[in-house]
Amino acid sequence: MNYLDQLNPPQREGVVNTEGATMIIAGAGSGKTRVLTFRIAHLMRAHGVDPFSIMSLTFTNKAAKEMRERIEKEVGNEARNLWMGTFHAVFAKILRFECDKLGYPSNFTIYDADDTKSLIKTIVKEMQLDDKLYKPNAVYSRISNAKNSLVSWQEYINNPMYKADDEAANRPMLGEIYKRYVVRCFKAGAMDFDDLLFNTNVLFRDHPDVLHKYQHRFRYVLVDEFQDTNVSQYLIVKKLAAVHQNICVVGDDAQSIYAFRGANIQNILNFEKDFPDCRTIKLEQNYRSTSTIVNAANGVIAKNQGQIKKDVWTANAEGEKIDLISAASDGEEARLIAQGIFESKMQNQWHNQDFAVLYRTNAQSRSLEEALRRANLKYKIVGGLSFYQRREIKDLLAYFRIALNPNDEQAVVRSINLPKRGIGPGTVDKIRVFAAEQSVDLWTALQQCRMYLPGRAANAVDGYVTMIKAMQVDVQKYDAHEAAQKIAKASGLMRELFADKTVEGVSRYENVQELLNAVKEYVDNEENEDKSLDAFLQEVSLLTGVDQAQDDDPDVVTLMTIHMAKGLEFRHVFLTGLEEELFPSTMMMESREDLEEERRLFYVAITRAEQKLTMSYAMTRYRFGKLVNCEPSRFLEEVEPGLLNVAKKSKQVSFGNAAPGGSFDRPSGIGGGFATGTGASGASYAKNLVQRPVPSRKPVPAHKASADFTASNPADLAEGQKVEHAKFGFGNIVQLDRQGAAPKAKVNFDNVGEKTLLLSFAKLRIVE
Repeated sequence: MNYLDQLNPPQREGVVNTEGATMIIAGAGSGKTRVLTFRIAHLMRAHGVDPFSIMSLTFTNKAAKEMRERIEKEVGNEARNLWMGTFHAVFAKILRFECDKLGYPSNFTIYDADDTKSLIKTIVKEMQLDDKLYKPNAVYSRISNAKNSLVSWQEYINNPMYKADDEAANRPMLGEIYKRYVVRCFKAGAMDFDDLLFNTNVLFRDHPDVLHKYQHRFRYVLVDEFQDTNVSQYLIVKKLAAVHQNICVVGDDAQSIYAFRGANIQNILNFEKDFPDCRTIKLEQNYRSTSTIVNAANGVIAKNQGQIKKDVWTANAEGEKIDLISAASDGEEARLIAQGIFESKMQNQWHNQDFAVLYRTNAQSRSLEEALRRANLKYKIVGGLSFYQRREIKDLLAYFRIALNPNDEQAVVRSINLPKRGIGPGTVDKIRVFAAEQSVDLWTALQQCRMYLPGRAANAVDGYVTMIKAMQVDVQKYDAHEAAQKIAKASGLMRELFADKTVEGVSRYENVQELLNAVKEYVDNEENEDKSLDAFLQEVSLLTGVDQAQDDDPDVVTLMTIHMAKGLEFRHVFLTGLEEELFPSTMMMESREDLEEERRLFYVAITRAEQKLTMSYAMTRYRFGKLVNCEPSRFLEEVEPGLLNVAKKSKQVSFGNAAPGGSFDRPSGIGGGFATGTGASGASYAKNLVQRPVPSRKPVPAHKASADFTASNPADLAEGQKVEHAKFGFGNIVQLDRQGAAPKAKVNFDNVGEKTLLLSFAKLRIVE
């Protein structure tokens, strides 16, 4: 079959119109990869274009490999001569040829993230700066953002705005670190990943002859996932295409969800302004999802102001309505999802691999993992570790273990210098040698440290021993949750994680808070008679001892954040945690642009589903160790009510042989019915779905911040004060909690009622 015969009219238009600037807006599931690959094949087969003159840029090596394989099927081995790959790979290739003009050797080293952070750590130490303030992750993130915005170290140091921001963050030496880092990399003949883009821009800016050469070499430039490009990437592409103007970009502004990585949605929104003669082609037919799912997604994304209008449609069947589950707690939400997967498997004869559970933050995986384990459903975590295997979780668990058993050598070694307290590997080796020579355990050797360690090292070890002894008292004196909180605080881990405001740092802090939530949930469970930390650890060890999908079995349920799910599709998707301040995230509600990105994230989540979508939220969820009431996400109100089934509870349903002893109190909407009987062969199914519109909140007038709005110092806040919040308006502080690593305030707002806000993010202005 001719490849053009496989295309619908808009797809065909995107393939055959090869000359000039073209923007292909590809809605979810509309076959954009097919268009891009066939367009390249058409250039080579129909127009005889030399593959060496075609540059095709992607964001992942996997995407580049798949595209090249598809093109090879159409044109043969000539496809191997295409300049096709990720931005970093393609521009690294150019830099290998031209880097002498920038003073680098042709065999320059490419530093990965670990190399970069290690060098930053060394520089901070050499400058005798506080490594708790100048954490490698935070410094690396700041330098990376600067490079991706094409801000050199010279511009950074001389820009008063950057200087003010760094001083406000109590890191005034960031500019100097940036300078020293760049100089050290240059002297070492090394570039980091951001340099591959930054230096390509410098090369084209400062050497017009080189730019001219590549502008004439590449007659055609194609970019996949264009909505994810940053300033640096787009500027390179724009320069390369300036002569022939044969640039084709493919993407979907509605799926732009990586602003935190530097992606600039304005690149795709303003493309037609940069290329006035641009031809815009819209791929609007969705081949992936049912019409119910497509219509739900369309209704949601229509609320965004900043977008390219399109009318996504599908010829697929209407399909089932979207189930909406309201669970009493996050634990119940997880249990209902596990049962929903079990029943959907039985009803549709589907496999584990047909299901995905999506969530906004990694911390949410904890309760989901536990529920899937108990239901004997194999799963895998995509883009992250299993909750109890994450580094920060194992770090805190190590402190729990040693507080209960100081002879736990592995726990001692893991925790002794975490966070750093001046007990390095050399000191640990001396402790081990002494323990071996004296035939004593490591804990005993620690307590006798002054016999063989010098003063400073002995003082550090003594401090650690004293701290652990205090923790041992706490685990005997308090229940699991109180003891866990005291250990987390005393260890210094919470303080260190809270101070790290990078994306990774915030995620790790959330994960540790979720571990403390798990302890609180354990203590609050009346079925658990033993409320001790020891009993909790025993339960955790049983959970983590289960081998879930570690045998390369492809038939597993997929768990992942929505960001990781982009580009994937599953028969049945469970979208969880649809609550205000979780999704949308608290940190993404301060501006319309941020909120619209959260809505695009919601859109991406919906459009991962092929045949069935189930959404859920919890009425209560543990946060910072307290059970708090949750409000359904505003995004739920944006889904057309007629497309929803609001679940109604039915009687318990047994798992039969799949999960011995397990039963769930479930809503009838999950899986499209409810199962009865004791096994798969005897299961019968019946529809029992209740359609009901989502209860909508009363509209609240938008608050416009006062002209003189400036956030007050959180230290000046007091109970009873009248305050103003830029979004929620005016209210009174009814309670302040400055305990722990996350001080917070409970504020009763005039328009939106009571809200609990983290003082680090709240930005409250004292009115009186």
